[in-house]
Amino acid sequence: MAQEVLFRDVQLTSSEIEICKIGVKDLWQSLKEGFDDFNANPTVIVFLFVFYPLFALVLTLFMTGKNPIHLAFPIVSGFTFLGPVVLVCLYEMSRYRERGLNVTWKSAFDFVHSSSFATILALSMVMMLLYVGWLYMAQFLYLGRFSAVPPTSISDFLTQVLTTRNGAGLIVYGSALGFIFAVLALSISVVSFPLALDKPVSSVTAVKTSVRAVISNPLMMALWGLIVSVLLAIGTILLLIGLVAVVPILGHATWHLYRKLIKP
Repeated sequence: MAQEVLFRDVQLTSSEIEICKIGVKDLWQSLKEGFDDFNANPTVIVFLFVFYPLFALVLTLFMTGKNPIHLAFPIVSGFTFLGPVVLVCLYEMSRYRERGLNVTWKSAFDFVHSSSFATILALSMVMMLLYVGWLYMAQFLYLGRFSAVPPTSISDFLTQVLTTRNGAGLIVYGSALGFIFAVLALSISVVSFPLALDKPVSSVTAVKTSVRAVISNPLMMALWGLIVSVLLAIGTILLLIGLVAVVPILGHATWHLYRKLIKP
């Protein structure tokens, strides 16, 4: 009980956390520093290569059933919603390295034993719910344009989408819906997870601060979202080999972006 009272008493409110204005130079510097962290601890690719795709695949198959062809794009694009959940350990590794401490696999998961774990867990649940909501909305949109019977093959699905008016509508409305979810995910997560590691805050405060950071830097955050999307697209084109390098670099870079957005 004494520990709970102490943690409650030292928690910061969103108004006590000052947001900084950033520029394009800060974005590129964050990417450079993220690349440096990746070079210093390249073994993290093993974690991403094995656990991240497995985690996303299991969760997706559990929710969509055995034939989710029509949800292929929402599934893949929605993986970014789960990224911050899995990449917390990378934020922790960057935090250790900037303090000059020895970075090990054990230190990457030290947050599990800290008071910030409850906040991170709550934020993770929010992102998972957002991912589930995205998939259900995508399913609802597909059923609204086509029949309740899912396509039997990839070619059947591509024919539906690329050669029919309903398919064109699906592309337009799906892109708009995806944009809304992407903005929401970025606003919620870009600062909240690093902040939860760095300072004594509640999940509500972490989300509020993250949204404030995005509102205070709308153009730079839009550019950051574009950079992330382009790099992930390049990594996807190169299959998992590309993602194995791109995802951890972006993870480390997000920590350094947080450092530039939140005044120490």
